[in-house]
Formats: sequence, structure tokens, C-alpha cells
Amino acid sequence: MTDLAGNFSLLVDLAKEHSSEKRRELLRKVTDAFLASGEPRSEREAELFDEIVGVVAADLETQVRVELAQKVAASKLAIRRTARRLAFDSIEVARPVLERSRALTQSDLVDVIHQTTQDHMMAVTKRPDIGESASSALVAKGNDTVVASLLQNPLARISRETYERVTERVQTSPALHAPFVRRRQVPLDLLNAVYVRVSADLRREIIGKFQGASEQEVESALEASREHLATEYGALPRDYQLAKEYVDDLQKRAVLQPSSLQAMLRDNKHTSFLIAFARLVDVGYDLVSRLVDARDIDGLAILSRAAGFPRDVFITLAMMILGGGGGLSKAERYGQLYEQVSVAAAQRALRFWKIRAGAGQAGAAAA
Repeated sequence: MTDLAGNFSLLVDLAKEHSSEKRRELLRKVTDAFLASGEPRSEREAELFDEIVGVVAADLETQVRVELAQKVAASKLAIRRTARRLAFDSIEVARPVLERSRALTQSDLVDVIHQTTQDHMMAVTKRPDIGESASSALVAKGNDTVVASLLQNPLARISRETYERVTERVQTSPALHAPFVRRRQVPLDLLNAVYVRVSADLRREIIGKFQGASEQEVESALEASREHLATEYGALPRDYQLAKEYVDDLQKRAVLQPSSLQAMLRDNKHTSFLIAFARLVDVGYDLVSRLVDARDIDGLAILSRAAGFPRDVFITLAMMILGGGGGLSKAERYGQLYEQVSVAAAQRALRFWKIRAGAGQAGAAAA
């Protein structure tokens, strides 16, 4: 562009005209020369362009604004005013700017998230430079589709606090299960927290992450779990105290063994069974109760494997908990399930559950 100042002057004049056709023509000419030339621009030139184009473009039809947005999205210039105005436009105009424009700040993105639509938020999730503040706003304001897209963006920076809020949503939002479990940066203890909620395939992926983690990563996650854990408890059954005293007596006499669990189930001592199982594995009563009530054999296999229960004891417990027929074929299937998980991976998962048990005991003592 040989006469930049002249073109800017002409653009200012045309901004006062009623001829939208002339505005469109000159706007395209100036933006092509200014944004597409690749020539360095001074800060003053960028400011002048930003001011004039923002005013002129607002009055033009959608297609012209879409073309401008595509050029602004591809530009490296600091034309924030124009980019911000376009970001708040209709989604067809805003999308390229929200997805790619370097002129937008993290503050601009947060404003867009709080003031526009789910479609605008979805566009933000595609950016390569999503910071922790924008991620937090997306989780607070976005629907499950938006949050899933955020989790699938490997470049998005997400804070521990935001991951915790996503963990809460995962409990009731199946659409978030796979994106959450498969995101590489999710803390191990939070993966453990959703283990009982996700499918068998995703559980295997979680166990694989435990098995592949270094001891330092595990210790770091355990420490984070101690600092941030908040455990919820339901009402205890009416026979809980009597059942606890019965299990306490077995333990004092050193006769509480994994094989004791089979006898409790046969004698219909359901609460005693839950307390004894939790005691032998050293996790919270609420966790074992939830797994048994859901007939969650995968989860019980993890606990049993980590605690060193004999294979035949686990198979018997699984048969008794699930009931029904099946005979030898079902027993063989449970045995294979038990052996699929390595002891090391199961023990790492168990370490997090033990933290939860400790938190539960502390909470009960405080109450």
C-alpha cells in the first residue's frame, strides 16, 4: 500500500456517506492492503485502522463482516478493538475471530463467554491459547458439549480448581466421561474419583494411567487429594452400630479374613459384610456400599486385587453379589476379570481410596 494515509482519509469520509456499496468496496481494499500485505505497521497505524474499521464495519451487511472477520482472524496485528467488536457479533461473523484471532486477550474471551451464546463458547474452545481464566468461565457457563470440546483441546490450560468442578459434573454427565478420562492432564486422584461412574472401557484406561504413572506423579496426586478432598456421606443403616461391633470383635480376635466375607453374605449379614470388606481393604464404608449396591464387579475387583484377596474368594463373592445362574462359565469370566488388572495398578488406585477413607474418618470424628 503506497498511500496508507490517503486511504484512511478516504475511509473516514466514506464512513459519513450513505452509500453502503462504496463502503464495502473501500473496506475490502483497505483491509486487503493493510492486513494481507505482511508489511510491518506502526502502533499508530494499527490504532487508526482499528478505530475506523470498527465504526464502518458495524453498519455493513453480514457477509461483509464475515469476510472482515476472516482477515482479522488471520492477522498478527494488535487490532483488538475490531477483533473484540467482531467477537460479539453473530456467530457466523464471530467464529473465525474467536477461534484464531491473536488480538483478543484472555479478558476479552471471558467477557464473550459471560455475555454471548453457547455457539460463541464452542468457538472459544477451539483456540490454541485458552488460559485458566477462560477455561474456568467455560466450565461455569458452558453446556456439556462446550466443556467436552474444552477437554478435547490439548493446548487449553485448566487449573486444578476447574478440574475439580468438571469432576463434579462428570458424576451426572455421561457426555463428559470419555473427554475427561482421555485428557492427559487430568490429575490422577480426580480420575480415581470418577472411576465408579464410567464404563468398563474407560475404567481400563484409568487403570492404565495408574500403571503408567511415575511414583512422583502418584505422590503429587495423593498430596493434592489430601488438600482438596471433600467426601459426601449418606445416612448409615439402622443396624450399622451392631454390625460394626460384630466386625470389631472379629478383628480383635484376629479372625477377620477375606474368607469371612463369604460367611457374612451366606448369613445375610449385609451391613457386616460391607463394614468388613471396607475394613479389610482399608477404604470408606460408603465406597464399598456404593459398589455393592450397583453390583459393580469391576470396582470390587480393583479393591480385591489391590488388597490381595485370593482369586477364588473374589469369584465366590462376585457370584454371591450378582446372583443368578451361569455356573462355571460365569466363574471363569470373573476370574479373567480379576486377573486383567495388575496388582501394581490396583494398589495405586487403592491408595487414593485410602485417602478418601481417612478423610471420612476425620469427618466423622469432627461431627
